[in-house]
Amino acid sequence: MADLTRRQWFQAALPAAALLASCKSVDKGARGSVTVQEFGKLPNGETVQLFILKNKNGIETAITNYGGIIVTLKTYDARGLLADVALGFETLDGYLRPHPYFGAIIGRYGNRIGKARFTLDGVTYRLAKNDGENSLHGGVEGFDKKLWRARTESGPGSQTLVLSYTSPDGEEGYPGTLQTEVRYTLSDDDSFRIDYLATTDKKTVVNLTNHTYFNLKGQGNGDILDHEIQINASRFTPVDEGLIPTGELRPVEGTPFDFRKPARIGARIDADDEQIRRGRGYDHNFVLDREGEGLSLAARVIEPSTGRGLEVWTTEPGMQFYTGNFLDGSLVGKGGKTYPRRSGFCLETQHFPDSPNQPAFPSTVLEPGKEYRSATVWKFVTAQPKK
Repeated sequence: MADLTRRQWFQAALPAAALLASCKSVDKGARGSVTVQEFGKLPNGETVQLFILKNKNGIETAITNYGGIIVTLKTYDARGLLADVALGFETLDGYLRPHPYFGAIIGRYGNRIGKARFTLDGVTYRLAKNDGENSLHGGVEGFDKKLWRARTESGPGSQTLVLSYTSPDGEEGYPGTLQTEVRYTLSDDDSFRIDYLATTDKKTVVNLTNHTYFNLKGQGNGDILDHEIQINASRFTPVDEGLIPTGELRPVEGTPFDFRKPARIGARIDADDEQIRRGRGYDHNFVLDREGEGLSLAARVIEPSTGRGLEVWTTEPGMQFYTGNFLDGSLVGKGGKTYPRRSGFCLETQHFPDSPNQPAFPSTVLEPGKEYRSATVWKFVTAQPKK
């Protein structure tokens, strides 16, 4: 998947919890599958579909073509027990009401753009202000609220859902007609891959990501503060009071943002630190310590009571670590469970927030004739549970 030394580095830094083969029983003749069902209708009468992808081991995800939302994500723990680890709703109606982007494709621009404007070639483009004075996650009606065209593919050892959407010139203030494709692939090696592709007919900016909230104990089963996380980043981008990057790439050493060795999410989440106070916890972009141009290991999370784990690999330069600080228990999710503060975490692989206004950050500009490509892999693993 990527260089072995990086994987060894991450595993060596873990406590004695070595990786285990899942103890579930697997039928060697089993095969993956894709099923499709109706998920509901939009107010205009259009039908929304739900695509259920399952690998030969029984890992399963359900994705709707409304917003490309990952509705469920069922994975095994170290004892072979299956649980849904993605926060969300059982029906389409939940996603049609205001919610914090559960499981959705985010675009055209993931994260924040300061003062809801940016300039390209001397032209200033003004965006919707939907986060105070800033623009967040593509605007009022971003990609998370669009009905995507969908088709499925089956290959050797994998099942794929291909979603496509054409964003017209000027939508939410962004220039250029953007042709976008997102591919979700569930493989028999217990990995879930997201591939993003976009082209434009006019110079524009693009930053696509996915906004799944994880709880590796199972959705609705308490907070995520005891999850142990390791992030391969020696710097992060501090923010101002509006959560817009200041432009600094600050070392994590000596701060609550140092996750180069595994630590509990909750260990320093309420530290007496200006950045923690501004985010009400973690809501920050980490500058990944990458090697090469391909997939590189960004983060690894283990839930100690179940041994259920997740590795995040990406081609992106950054990752937003968000700890559900603005969840408040008012939303009723799957199984009638509520989602109080810090009951889910997000690992949003991305280019940096506000990059169109930060010339020192990696560029998010896409020109005609060029392709935007990005890939992220979630690899499901298990470790010895702690007693």
